[in-house]
Amino acid sequence: MVLPGCGHGLPTLSDRQASSHIVAGSDSPLGRAYSPPSGNSGLTGVALLSDPTQALASRVLLARAAQQGLDVQVYIWEPDVSGHVLLHELRRAAQRGVRVRLLIDDNGSAGMDIWLQALAAQPGVEVRLFNPFRQRTFKAMGYLTDFNRLNHRMHNKSFTADSQATIVGGRNVGDVYYGVNANVLFSDLDLLAIGPAAQTTAVQFDGYWNSPLAYPLQALVSAVDPAELARLQQQMADLSHMPEAALLLARLQKTPWLTAPVSAYPLLQWAPVQVLSDPPHKASGAAPLAGADRRVFQSLSAWLGAAEKTLDLVSPYFVPGDISVEQLSALVQKGVSVRVITNSLAATDVLAVHAGYARHRKALLAAGVQIFELKPDAETRRPKLPTGVRLGASSTASLHGKTFVVDKRQLFVGSFNLDPRSTYLNTEMGLIVDNEAMARSLAEGIDRELPDTSYRVTLASDGSLQWTERDASGERVYASEPKTGLLRRVGARVLSWLPIEGML
Repeated sequence: MVLPGCGHGLPTLSDRQASSHIVAGSDSPLGRAYSPPSGNSGLTGVALLSDPTQALASRVLLARAAQQGLDVQVYIWEPDVSGHVLLHELRRAAQRGVRVRLLIDDNGSAGMDIWLQALAAQPGVEVRLFNPFRQRTFKAMGYLTDFNRLNHRMHNKSFTADSQATIVGGRNVGDVYYGVNANVLFSDLDLLAIGPAAQTTAVQFDGYWNSPLAYPLQALVSAVDPAELARLQQQMADLSHMPEAALLLARLQKTPWLTAPVSAYPLLQWAPVQVLSDPPHKASGAAPLAGADRRVFQSLSAWLGAAEKTLDLVSPYFVPGDISVEQLSALVQKGVSVRVITNSLAATDVLAVHAGYARHRKALLAAGVQIFELKPDAETRRPKLPTGVRLGASSTASLHGKTFVVDKRQLFVGSFNLDPRSTYLNTEMGLIVDNEAMARSLAEGIDRELPDTSYRVTLASDGSLQWTERDASGERVYASEPKTGLLRRVGARVLSWLPIEGML
């Protein structure tokens, strides 16, 4: 294969060393945590991570429990409070002899170069950037000369310890994903998996780590002044230099997810789990995609199409396109109750995506598909439930989780959005869990929360759209996008006229 650096001003990879995942012994902390029912050694232990604090604490837990290797793959890593806490934990793991491999999509590494250099200076840590920009200061300039390659990104997220436990889902690393000092919290969902699915995830990580699109950090960035590098390393080692990060870590250490040993982690269910992952070369943009290059899309299409009774689609960036509208309509025609939960115009963080979705609302509703849109103030209206999926998680909420439930028997959690970008441009991954108790619990949690956290979108008698809201005072019906100003509505309408759906 021709190296992608050729012709793009990127360095060659002649000095890069390949490596593979490490499996710790069964007597390791995570090895002991794998205790499936007798005679079911092929099952994976899975737990839903809906609470944002639990999701962050669980990553800290895996970093601390690892004895041999930590493999972290992420689309975005922010240099904020939660980002520094996890940098601190990766460095601590390396200091006690754990090999750390960190792979970040370069589109999501803004402001991170100097911190990643400080991390990589720790023995035992290696950092690679996926599909990198050669221009480090003004990255966007790269699109002018190399748009086809740079328009493809690695959207996968996994956090794998000792090839025995992993966290896979929709969360990146940043305060907005974990409810830390955030005016807007991305309501999201991850799965913690212990057992066979974790080892499969470790294998797919190797494919990305050794891909011609993964570049060692030091080959791309300029050397940092040694004194500055030492200062950053000290800040990373001792979070007292970053008071907010130190306070966050102290708060996490008091949670039940870090006070108990990993072997006591409350795994909800043991189940067969299928790991879906696109091949890394899907992001090269070098040639038209074959069917096998869209593994996640193909697998999900077949799985979703097999629904017989109910189908719940939670997708923040939902741009179905004409083909998906036809497929969902066909499911309704055969008697399947299809329900879509996505962001309202007021809640979305990407106006263009909402514009692409809005073009298809009437066709979906006319076909019998139910549509619910998350309110921007979902958390203030949400009942306090002891368990269940959290569709809203702050005073200003934006849906970010990608979760599908088929027949209340199986569920998918991962990075895949139901949009053209996930299908054709980005690499994606996720887990399909075959467990009726977990799937039913998730679907019933959605049932409980939808009336209070979302608008129900329907067709009025004259064929126009209307939004129905329910609260303590009763029902309220809106004839236009609720809680939005004229400028935002006009902007979305104008964007819906542009031929950009294929890039959304």
